[in-house]
Amino acid sequence: MTKPQKKSRHKKPEVIYELQEANSRLTDAFFHHGLADYPRDKTLQLCKFYRLLMQQQKKENFTRLLKFRDIAIKHFVDCLILPLELYTIKFPLMDMGTGPGFPGIPLKIHFPEEKIILVEGVKKRVDFLKEVREKLELQELNIIGRYVDENFNYPVNSVITRAVDEILPTLKHVYNCLPPDGEVIFMKGPGVDEELTKAIQLIKDKYTLHKDIPYTLPNTPHKRRLVIFKKIGHQ
Repeated sequence: MTKPQKKSRHKKPEVIYELQEANSRLTDAFFHHGLADYPRDKTLQLCKFYRLLMQQQKKENFTRLLKFRDIAIKHFVDCLILPLELYTIKFPLMDMGTGPGFPGIPLKIHFPEEKIILVEGVKKRVDFLKEVREKLELQELNIIGRYVDENFNYPVNSVITRAVDEILPTLKHVYNCLPPDGEVIFMKGPGVDEELTKAIQLIKDKYTLHKDIPYTLPNTPHKRRLVIFKKIGHQ
């Protein structure tokens, strides 16, 4: 008889920095971790998002990262290093399974004029995303409250996901959303070879592997893989 799994304990932030203190700390973190010239107005927007996320974390278990430095590096630098250093994103962009807004909200702050769609199946997270959109006055940001399956059809040029779902089912679920040459961008950890090989073998009639980029978050030991598939150019 298997033992029931324990629920993960809801951890609350010990401190939520005021906006100016958060801004100073984030500016410093960006300076030391590859984003030294990041615009001040966008840094401030990210800090507003940090405060909303931590205030929500008091009530709901939205993130395992509670220390400011961890949020700065593992959430914000992790999301922003992609368009700044690694790859040019095509828009409109769908963030599938965005959770409390990663990478979609940092990308929206970075690209205020581009259309981004956040898709999330958990209602309390959807409500939070709508609050973030309102309080940060984010434009061209659609929020869809549902899970993505093979019947989902919302036309975009790219899909991005930082969630833990495997590559193969994700590629199947977003196929109808993409035009020929549309892209699916996976933000993964380094140990992705097995699921990557499986996906390449089983989806080769619909997608090609476009990019496989190993990288490390600047001045940290945190290794990542950026894996990008491109839809084969026919319907």
